[in-house]
Amino acid sequence: MEHATFGAGCFWCVEAVFQNLKGVEKVVSGYAGGRIKNPTYKEVCSGLTGHAEVIDITFDPAVISYKELLEIFWKTHDPTTLNRQGNDTGTQYRSVIYYHNDEQKQLAEYYKQKLNKEKAFPNPVVTEITAAPEFYPAENYHQNYFNLHGHEPYCQFVARPKVEKVKALFGDKLKAGAAI
Repeated sequence: MEHATFGAGCFWCVEAVFQNLKGVEKVVSGYAGGRIKNPTYKEVCSGLTGHAEVIDITFDPAVISYKELLEIFWKTHDPTTLNRQGNDTGTQYRSVIYYHNDEQKQLAEYYKQKLNKEKAFPNPVVTEITAAPEFYPAENYHQNYFNLHGHEPYCQFVARPKVEKVKALFGDKLKAGAAI
């Protein structure tokens, strides 16, 4: 098993995007990239910790490659907005890839350069690509959030469209019986 760590806005949405993919063993919402140890959600939301809301994915590279995870990452959020995804604003919502080895670093940097060179987005990609720092799991009530609270307005208006996009673009990569 390998790890991938991504930040792409609210971790509830990012978790929902990745947790039903074949080869993904586990997705944990949490915090990384900041200055304090064991931050709380309230501290991270203050914008003063330097942490981003991220997900840590445990995946089987024989079933789903890091390159495939990157493709899903790039296509399910706006990597051109600095410290913002939709109405969620602040440094904790930044687009970030925390790589775990040289191969992940090279693939992430290559993909970012390619997207910018091809002008895949109207604006340049601003995604931060940095070596994986210490990861701090978020509080239990943040885990598996979309599956437990998908009926709530935020999930309906923000997370569900991202989940539907994964289903439309990457339906062949979903686990059998995935509740999407």
